[in-house]
Amino acid sequence: MEIKILCLMSLSLLTLFGCTVGNSIKSSQPINDFNSTTIQSAQNTETVTEPLKPPFTLTQCIDIALKNNPNIVGGEFDVLAAKADKDIAAAQKWPAIGIESRYRHFLDNQRLVQPQHNAEPGVFGDDIISGDVVLKMPLFTAGRIENAIKASDLLTQSATHNLIRTRQELVFNISHIFYNILAQRHIIKSLDFSKKALEQHYRRVNDLIAVQKAAKVDLLRTEVRLSDIEQRLVAEKNVMSILRRTLVNFLGISNPQPEIDIKGDLELTAVNTNLTENISKAYGQREDYLSVKKRVQAEQKRLDIVRAGYWPIVSAEASYGLRSAAKPSSHPSGTDDTEDVGFVGVSIELPFFEGGAINARIRSQRFRLYSLKEHLRKLKLQINLDIETAVLNITSSEKRLQATEKSIEQAKESLRIEREKYDLGKGSITDVLDAQSALLDAQTIYYHALSDYNSAVAQWYLAIGDEK
Repeated sequence: MEIKILCLMSLSLLTLFGCTVGNSIKSSQPINDFNSTTIQSAQNTETVTEPLKPPFTLTQCIDIALKNNPNIVGGEFDVLAAKADKDIAAAQKWPAIGIESRYRHFLDNQRLVQPQHNAEPGVFGDDIISGDVVLKMPLFTAGRIENAIKASDLLTQSATHNLIRTRQELVFNISHIFYNILAQRHIIKSLDFSKKALEQHYRRVNDLIAVQKAAKVDLLRTEVRLSDIEQRLVAEKNVMSILRRTLVNFLGISNPQPEIDIKGDLELTAVNTNLTENISKAYGQREDYLSVKKRVQAEQKRLDIVRAGYWPIVSAEASYGLRSAAKPSSHPSGTDDTEDVGFVGVSIELPFFEGGAINARIRSQRFRLYSLKEHLRKLKLQINLDIETAVLNITSSEKRLQATEKSIEQAKESLRIEREKYDLGKGSITDVLDAQSALLDAQTIYYHALSDYNSAVAQWYLAIGDEK
């Protein structure tokens, strides 16, 4: 008897503390689906997994960002969470085995176990301790479990597509900033060159004034134009600093790194601008489109789960345990104050009346499905617009580049002529300064167009869902 009581107490203790111990063990286990670098960067945003040795190429910037950007790390955890949800759904197919333990104090004495025949003596008490091992396994669920597993699998695929799309968007954002920095560097160089040219011209005007071949007003006009160049140079350098800090933000680096530098060239890359081919290709490989398609399929499975609410759930059940009276008030001779009990059976759960809740759940899920289908249709329209916009931007940038290339050569030649005319006393200072300004404007427009072209190409890759 004492051995049975000890077993029963041990069973109760396991029930009370088993879940807590189990959870603490699981929470301390590492996540095997992730590499240690990614987990470290997700848990400690101050950690940079790539040594910072600027200047960086575009490829290096992208590699660093893919390891440290919070959106990427968060998306990887979203995929793991979706996989865990799938495992939860799959676990419903297996039998659930648990331990139930109770202590109950009754107002009136209760019989420890039910009698097995008439006039059977029994043990009575008002303090009853029980412990049971319970098993329950679904036999028929009208497809609830199967559809839940399929829906979870589709949502896992959707999360994976979302993660890939997030990576592609990050690549585009970094490329766009990268090209802007390269263009800004050329613009600053052009301003520096113009400043030096004006300073040289300023000294030349001074020399001409000394020999009475130029007026002082020419010197003042040169000073004004030089001051304008200097303030533009300050403004453009400020833009460069902002672009560099934006790049640092995309890289996912928390430590201040305002002086990160890059290396690379702005180049012309030929791409296929056929709209029909691009749109068809985008429908088959754009990750955000594929993600929403998977979500639509998952919502369809969820609708099937809700529809199964009209059908019964059949389960197998079994239980085995002990009952003990702590202080029995009635203990006839030949009886024991600890008894074992158990059963095996089948249960059927069939909804009879729920106030229209099942039908309401079906309508709710159906409308969610319709809404998501409209979101998919909207995304198709957006894909068309993205591709058309990218192609138009590429075409426009090409034409701007062709026009500005010629204008730069013309502006250089015009500046040379106006300087010679001024030195010979046949031209005005205004013409020289205007020619200098025209050259600077042409160079600025050219490098902006070159940056826009490269950004448009990156936008095109993003629009069709292709890896650059």
